[in-house]
Amino acid sequence: MRIRNHVIVFLTAAILALCVVRTIRAQPQPENMQTFFDSTAFGIRIQVNATAEVGPTENITGAFSLTGQTEVYVKSINLNIFGFLNGTNRILMANVSDGDFSLNNTLRQYNFTFRVPDWVWDTTYGEIDVAHSAKYGPVTLNNDGFVFGFTMTKVTNSYLQGLEQRFNELKQLHEQLNQSYWDLERNFTALEGSVNELDNTRTVAAVLGITTVFFVATTLYSVLRKPREY
Repeated sequence: MRIRNHVIVFLTAAILALCVVRTIRAQPQPENMQTFFDSTAFGIRIQVNATAEVGPTENITGAFSLTGQTEVYVKSINLNIFGFLNGTNRILMANVSDGDFSLNNTLRQYNFTFRVPDWVWDTTYGEIDVAHSAKYGPVTLNNDGFVFGFTMTKVTNSYLQGLEQRFNELKQLHEQLNQSYWDLERNFTALEGSVNELDNTRTVAAVLGITTVFFVATTLYSVLRKPREY
């Protein structure tokens, strides 16, 4: 009897060591789909596939699947998907819930599609809460509640990208206006030099004109004042 109890304890410990296996993977899938969660715990395999990347207000599509690897009874299971408002405040975007069913070496899948709310961006977050039991021959393992958390779909911050694009456009416009200003400054300086040269030319011409008029007047006066010879 003692030997049998020791064997049962040993088998239970071995099953726990082998069954509590949790892996989170990110495997690329076709059509912008990605595996974000793939975990096996106490005879049940849980997978979450979803859209890899979306923009704000776009749809996230995915599949939440459960596979029984032995005689499994699921008391309850919940998948909550959270987003981050303004990239900081966590809000619930979608929920998939079920419970009170058997999963004996079979697959159960839940498909979901939901719209990303306004002003939500950055990496989304998934959380799975499962309570179930798994039977391995004479041994039944009870799980009163496991919670798994994992990152999911990336929501691009198109608002920030738009602001950055607008900033770059304004920066480029500023550089162009600044270059135009310096071009006008150089042209103004050149024109100012030409105006100064023109003023100097006008001054010289005026002096020359006055001198010429004075010379002509003096000459005429001398001619007219010259005494006549008889």
